[in-house]
Amino acid sequence: MALVGKQAPAFKAKAVVNGGEIVADFSLADYKGKHVILFFYPKDFTFVCPTELHAFQEKLAEFEKRNCAVIACSTDTEQSHWGWLQVDKAAGGIKGVTYPIVADTNKMISMNYDVLNGEYFADEQGNLNASAELIAYRALFLIDKDGVVQHQLINNLSLGRNVDEALRMLDALIFTQENGEVCPANWNAGKSGMSATHDGVAKYLAAN
Repeated sequence: MALVGKQAPAFKAKAVVNGGEIVADFSLADYKGKHVILFFYPKDFTFVCPTELHAFQEKLAEFEKRNCAVIACSTDTEQSHWGWLQVDKAAGGIKGVTYPIVADTNKMISMNYDVLNGEYFADEQGNLNASAELIAYRALFLIDKDGVVQHQLINNLSLGRNVDEALRMLDALIFTQENGEVCPANWNAGKSGMSATHDGVAKYLAAN
C-alpha cells in the first residue's frame, strides 16, 4: 500500500524517549508543524538494527536543525527498548540513542503502515497461525508538517538503509516547498532545481 500523498496513520503507544524514559501515550499528532522521519526496524538485540539506530543518532542534529523529528518503531515492548538502551554500543547495544523508540507491541502501527512482515490467519480448527515472524520490515516514511507522507521506502529485513539518503530526501522536500521548483535526478542540497515546465526541463538538461 502506497501512503505517499496521504495522511500518515495516527497512533498513540508506549515509547522510550530521551534514552531511558518510558511514556505511556506517545503520539505522532504531537509533531504537527514539524517534519518527521518515522522509521521501522525489525527487532531489538539484533545485528543490522543497531547500526541503523546509531547512524540516525549520529545525524540527529542535522535532522533537528531542519525542524525534523526522528522517531523509531519496532514490534518489541517498551521494556525491551529500555533494556537495549542500557547496553553499550561496543556490546551491540544502542546506549546513547536519544530520539523516541515506539513500542508497537500489538503490531497495529506496523499493520496500518503496511510494513508488517508475515500474515496471520486461522486454520480449520480455529487456531491462529502466522506465515512468518510478525515483525516490521525496514521501512521509512518522510512526513511533512501537515502530517502528509511525502516519501516512503521499504527494505527487506537484511538490507540496511542509508541515513544520508533520508537526509537528502528531507532537503529535497524543503527545497520544493520553499522554492516552488522540482528536484531532478541525483539532486543534492546546494544544487539548482528546475521549473516543472517543458522550458524548465530543456534548460536544466542543456546546462547539465
